[in-house]
Amino acid sequence: MVLVLVGICLVIGCLLALANQVTKGPIAQKSRKLLESGITMVMNGNCQMASTDTVKQNIDGKEHVFVIHNTTRNGKPYGAAVETSSNSFGGPLEMLVGFDESGTILGYTILKTSDTPGLGAKAAQWFQKGQKGDIIGKVPGNNGLSVSKDGGTVDAITASTITSRAFLKAVNEAYGAYMSKKCDAHTGASPKNEEVKSKEVDSATGATEHIKKEK
Repeated sequence: MVLVLVGICLVIGCLLALANQVTKGPIAQKSRKLLESGITMVMNGNCQMASTDTVKQNIDGKEHVFVIHNTTRNGKPYGAAVETSSNSFGGPLEMLVGFDESGTILGYTILKTSDTPGLGAKAAQWFQKGQKGDIIGKVPGNNGLSVSKDGGTVDAITASTITSRAFLKAVNEAYGAYMSKKCDAHTGASPKNEEVKSKEVDSATGATEHIKKEK
């Protein structure tokens, strides 16, 4: 009986492993298409994927990883879609937020939520353009976006203030990660430029001195 049970377990294990291998590719492809569709939506349509970066930040004593999908339009940098999340009333709230080069919010989409349908789940539409809590076209800035109950300018979802706060927290953190990446890129480029200029000046100075000696 033991040998029979072991044999059955081995057969089932092999079948599960085979099924996993068969479905792994299609599942990954589907996830990639959904992500690309989401990026196109939050970036307002016509754009091309350029590169993907990750930014790690310490928030509330924990390390958060933000995935930043950089895009271009007509061959020029157009902004990025940032994967962000926070803890909402019903559990994790995962989002994709699109920003242009200046940090203005272009759009957003909810990737995952466990909030109550009809209440917290309204976040998928509540903050869209033209809706009551519209955040499209706004720049979170250093102070971030907040609900009117906290002294901010954004109307919270009716009877779902906790979800609204979690939503805006995720947006603000996405903005912070995106702008820090842009700042790092700018800072990282500046020293290189200065180094090149310095070498050019040294080279020119050396050449001038050499000419003087010849004279």
